[in-house]
Amino acid sequence: MVSPIRIAAVQAEPVYLDLAASVIKACDLIREAAKGGAKLVAFSECWLPGYPAWIWARPVDVEMQTRYIYNSLFIHSPEMELLKAAAKEHSIAAVLGFSERSPTNSVYISQAIISPEGEVLTHRRKLKPTHMERTIFGDGSGGDLNNVAEIDFGAEHGKIKVGCLACWEHTQPLLKYHTISQGEAIHVAMWPPLAPSAGVEDPGLWSMSVEGCQNLSQTYAIESAAYVLHTTAVCNQESIEALKTQDGIVCRQPGGGHSCVIGPDGRRLTTPIGGGTGVDEGIVYADLDLGKTVATRGFIDIIGHYSRPDLLWLGVDKRQKEVVVGAGPAAAADREKDGR
Repeated sequence: MVSPIRIAAVQAEPVYLDLAASVIKACDLIREAAKGGAKLVAFSECWLPGYPAWIWARPVDVEMQTRYIYNSLFIHSPEMELLKAAAKEHSIAAVLGFSERSPTNSVYISQAIISPEGEVLTHRRKLKPTHMERTIFGDGSGGDLNNVAEIDFGAEHGKIKVGCLACWEHTQPLLKYHTISQGEAIHVAMWPPLAPSAGVEDPGLWSMSVEGCQNLSQTYAIESAAYVLHTTAVCNQESIEALKTQDGIVCRQPGGGHSCVIGPDGRRLTTPIGGGTGVDEGIVYADLDLGKTVATRGFIDIIGHYSRPDLLWLGVDKRQKEVVVGAGPAAAADREKDGR
């Protein structure tokens, strides 16, 4: 048995469309989480430089999209080095959600798990952007199925497997099953700013609401018997005006922050920040007893005793799909330049 590990789920507003300022704020939050005793801190989807909510109000905004590309994060960059250095300085693992900029100026919904030593343990892209996200973001590929990393937290906590998925990837049964098969004990479920459902008269999908998305994270916890860090961002009035989303269905009104921690049996373990209005920034902390994941899997282990591989199994192709196929050192160098 190992000691419970303290984790932190961020509920904060990025500096929308400003990568440099958002990186500074992220480093401050990493430091704050470590000061609060956390050994791992998790951010929301595209927290750097903020989720592009205008796409749900108008599908084409060339000026906004261009600015967003310029403020997206290169995986090999001084900004990433600052984030890695913050994790190392404070001996805390960080799970980042960011818009990734490729050398050709394509952007991707990306995630990175950084160790307490400041090393990127895994970097992946969302396999399929959701609906309007496809107007600006590209698809991930085979290598992005590697979304679980083993983090060494030292003698007190040992090695723990941590995984992540973005937003509606939590609706995809095959992707979820593959992630669960990698044996994660802690899962980071990243979401954009979320709004409450308006009930049966709401023209939007309930599954996009605060309630629907938390339901998906809780379902994932039940299916995986892992702890889930349900991370969301805040979008207040100044940001709404900057993004021009008053008439959209995402970031229409101030709020969006509904971060929480969910136990391996699906129950919510933490109370809402600021009474649950979604406008308040903060960090949700929880002390995780990983023995409970073992106990819960004694009841339900969908990749173990509660599976039937003689009848049902999952096929996976992890090969990275390239636009130019080659071999040898030159091709490997090209992949490295692209951050793959």
